Amino acid sequence: MSTRSGWIPALASALLLASASGGASPTAADVSARLEAGDRSAADVARDPDRRPAEVVAFLGIEPGMTVIDLIAAGGWYTEVLALAVGSDGRVYAQNTRYVLEMRDGANDRAMTARLADGRLPNVTRLDREIDDLGLEPGSLDAAVTALNFHDIYNARGPEAAAAFLETVFALLAPGGVLGIVDHAGGVGDDAELHRIDESRVVEAAKRAGFEVEATSPALRHPEDDRSRNVFEPGLRGKTDRFVLKLRKPAGSARLPRP
Repeated sequence: MSTRSGWIPALASALLLASASGGASPTAADVSARLEAGDRSAADVARDPDRRPAEVVAFLGIEPGMTVIDLIAAGGWYTEVLALAVGSDGRVYAQNTRYVLEMRDGANDRAMTARLADGRLPNVTRLDREIDDLGLEPGSLDAAVTALNFHDIYNARGPEAAAAFLETVFALLAPGGVLGIVDHAGGVGDDAELHRIDESRVVEAAKRAGFEVEATSPALRHPEDDRSRNVFEPGLRGKTDRFVLKLRKPAGSARLPRP
């Protein structure tokens, strides 16, 4: 692991190399270079083969200088990935609700505190606030990401709560901004019991909130997962069939009124 003092020069060098193509959209190789230039823990890096962060971040178009929020960030695995992707000129907000910070005897709170200790990710701002009280200006975000969370909002609190979540994010994004949703694919059994969600439900809810569904990535697909098992079952965790949706707020759009 490199020292904090070595992180910024190494990252700056990686960003210069990655931007040599003249500002083209980031590739997975570009993002991978930024991640390798950071000082990520061995435990975080060990999760990369299952989560494929370089491919996901490049697919979403997240690049240096952007302002991004990691929604329901938990312990901050994606927070750190995003912090490296946007670089020292960008900013990442790591958002968690009180419930998420207190679950499992405060494990997420401790993990996030350790991750941000001693200013090791200086471009990250921690937001321990509810989704409807983030204190951010409308239109102030270039992108938002939530990974393996939307199914809980939809299944536990219902379609109305999921719609409110999406509408809030829509308002916070600048016109043309992107919301990336990563989640466990369902639609076969009882999604609430299995901790999954049918992708079509997410697409429908996103469209109702005003988003355009720009693309879906095959990066985390596992066709061998028949989507009928609980995602936490031994041997399946980390190997579930997952969709990655790229949702865009149309240019010139405004927050839509609730029907």
